[in-house]
Amino acid sequence: MASEEQCSAPPRWRSISLTHVEYPAGDLTGQVLACISLLPIAILVGFVTLIVFKRELHTISFFGGLIMNEGLNWLLKHILQEPRPCGGGHSSVTTEYGMPSSHSQFIWFFVVYFFLFLYLRMHQTNNARCVELLWRHILSIILLAVALSISYSRVYLLYHTWSQVIYGGVAGMVMGVVWFFITQEVLTPLFPKIAAWPISEFFLVRDTSLIPNILWFEYTVTRSEARNRQRKLGTKLQ
Repeated sequence: MASEEQCSAPPRWRSISLTHVEYPAGDLTGQVLACISLLPIAILVGFVTLIVFKRELHTISFFGGLIMNEGLNWLLKHILQEPRPCGGGHSSVTTEYGMPSSHSQFIWFFVVYFFLFLYLRMHQTNNARCVELLWRHILSIILLAVALSISYSRVYLLYHTWSQVIYGGVAGMVMGVVWFFITQEVLTPLFPKIAAWPISEFFLVRDTSLIPNILWFEYTVTRSEARNRQRKLGTKLQ
């Protein structure tokens, strides 16, 4: 590990407002990568929104896995205690330790879990139409590009070394695979019982494990109910 005496003078950094994610002043690439590195925050906000409005047990389990993944990252950082790159000179970081990268571990957990969910949980692949298969592949490519961009941004912005990013990605992928199969094999059989708890019924928590394509199911049920209500309304007006 290079000593502080060997490091060149750090660049002048600017911070994205309200986030304190810094990038070199005047560096457009750095500014774009800094914005990309904020995507994990958007993902967390999206999960909270889904849980509040959908209240679906698999989504709650997915979010719980992300939280445990973050807890593991914190634990590993404080066990390994490997410092961040000395050339960064960032004015504000959540912790002085950089091994493994929390951004990399977070996004690779999310992407691997989502891949498994997309191709195994939504188990209509063999009977799906070409369009349905195509959008899954396109979404997978987009997610892969996002994960690579976020990982690269942490090195470019001098928050982490390549080894810290790689080890973070590996840890996230392993956690994603392990938590997906725990959810599928251990938790999913318990979901019907959990959904039947009085507190679950009070908060309208539901289990959709047996529905392979929840988007299509909700669309068809909503359309059918809307037609029935329209028919009843038309009958009353006659």
